[in-house]
Amino acid sequence: MPRTGFEVELLAPRGASRLDLAVDLARRCGGRVVRRFHVDTESSATPGVRAFWHLTPAFDVVDDAGNLRCSLVDDTTIVADLDASAPARPGWFRVLSDDPRLLRLVLRYADPAEGIGSVLTPVAAVFGSQVVEVAGVHRLDDSAGATIALAAPLPGERERPCELVTPPFTDRHDERLEELLAAARDLGFSVPREAAVHVNLDAAGFRDVARFRQVVEFFAAREDLHRRFATNPHCRRLGPLPADLVDLVGRDWPDWESLRAAAARTAVTKYADVDVTRVLRVRPGPDVLEVRLLPGSVDGVAIARQAAQLWGSLRSAGRSAGRSTR
Repeated sequence: MPRTGFEVELLAPRGASRLDLAVDLARRCGGRVVRRFHVDTESSATPGVRAFWHLTPAFDVVDDAGNLRCSLVDDTTIVADLDASAPARPGWFRVLSDDPRLLRLVLRYADPAEGIGSVLTPVAAVFGSQVVEVAGVHRLDDSAGATIALAAPLPGERERPCELVTPPFTDRHDERLEELLAAARDLGFSVPREAAVHVNLDAAGFRDVARFRQVVEFFAAREDLHRRFATNPHCRRLGPLPADLVDLVGRDWPDWESLRAAAARTAVTKYADVDVTRVLRVRPGPDVLEVRLLPGSVDGVAIARQAAQLWGSLRSAGRSAGRSTR
């Protein structure tokens, strides 16, 4: 298998959190835990606001040589196994804004090691304003009274979801995954109801007319792939590739840039069985092709085996397509 990264969705047992796994992994490798914020979105119940952007507690595990072993972050798709009525766990909070530009500014100035009452203080200094607490929520407004950001307690066991994100592995994928997931099993982490495993492949290898066509046509056979790889029917944020993209790749293209420009104008989204947005350079972030349809698991060997099967099938589809065009 080529250079490959993994995202494995897990759930901490009640009373534990993703921080517990981070601490245990750091202990096992003689490293340390680096606290940071994870940026994501969530739906909004506020009239006139479609979604909030938020920062939530995330943890990088760094070994004794300073190498990143993995990151542990929240995943907002994991909800079914959580007790939404549970009280907020002390020390766990999120920072919210309805404007991603403002949230990026907060991210620049806020220290993730600070508590809920002080995390927005450096940002308040930028605006010449003050943070005000209302019913446990710390709100920062600008001088005109427009809200910049809120710091609010995390609701309903949101410290339990744990997406384990690895750096790219160049070899021994099964062993490297199992080193991480054995610790999760030992601590009682489980596979949540909506879980998936995402496989991240280097995007550069797919910036080619034939290779990109191969990817799109391979994942267009959606029902067959879901059966073959036992895709979790409860997994959220999956979907087919846009029909106009599937149509586009079947045409003749003089070069990759011509195809890329046309494909970028289709309704491509991250939330599909395969995320091609970064191959097309229409969304910032890691330079990867992200395959999102593998089922959840806490078994590193099984995950690596399925990823290798997926890669083998994708390569075979490419060879078959190549023969059919000659």
